[in-house]
Amino acid sequence: MPYRRLPNTDQARLRALQTAVKMGQKMETEELAFSAKSLNHLRSFYTSFEGTIIHHKLARTQQEKSSSAYLETVRKARLYLSHFIQVLNFSIQRGDMKPNIREFYGFSEKKSPSLILDSEVLEWGKKIIEGEHKRISNGGNPLYNPSIALVKVKFDQFADMYHFQKTLQNNTARWTTKVAELRKEADEIILDIWNEVEETYSALPDDLKREKATEYGLIYVYRPMERIKTVQPSYVSSDVFLN
Repeated sequence: MPYRRLPNTDQARLRALQTAVKMGQKMETEELAFSAKSLNHLRSFYTSFEGTIIHHKLARTQQEKSSSAYLETVRKARLYLSHFIQVLNFSIQRGDMKPNIREFYGFSEKKSPSLILDSEVLEWGKKIIEGEHKRISNGGNPLYNPSIALVKVKFDQFADMYHFQKTLQNNTARWTTKVAELRKEADEIILDIWNEVEETYSALPDDLKREKATEYGLIYVYRPMERIKTVQPSYVSSDVFLN
């Protein structure tokens, strides 16, 4: 005996709701296998849920597209900052500069700053650029290969992308939260409608009851030891979103 399987992904939830909406459009209210109350709730909810899912998908897509460009800018910024620090340290080792010159940049004589995290690149990039300008304004000779001007170009490109990427991440997180908030209500609506549909056709033979119910989006799955078969509607689009 097949069992009823409720949706467990957002795509499946949307498909189930969409099927019920189409049945509500196709049939008179009194002919529907679920109540007018459920239909009204469905109609008011469906557009909001669909729109939220679409916005979530767009936010994720935009973030993913921007990711490769962002990774390249942070790689370049990290590389130029690292090379600048190396040139500074070599100058100190050769005796061209005194060890305490590092104080201009905000790091100690014993340990160079970490540039592992993107936030560290942002923090130390600002300090190093400001420190080099202070050192030069105090009579120091500019360092080259790379110059601080070139370092600043790469750093500014990274900083712009860093803040833009953070905005995209926050936008994706916001829509993820909104989808999660609506998910429970979607499950409740689907469960109510499916229960009402099965109750409407409860007097029919099992096979006919399931056949009628699948028109409303209900899905029945055979257990492993039974004949492998899933009964589900085939006329509903399924290309909106994946969970």
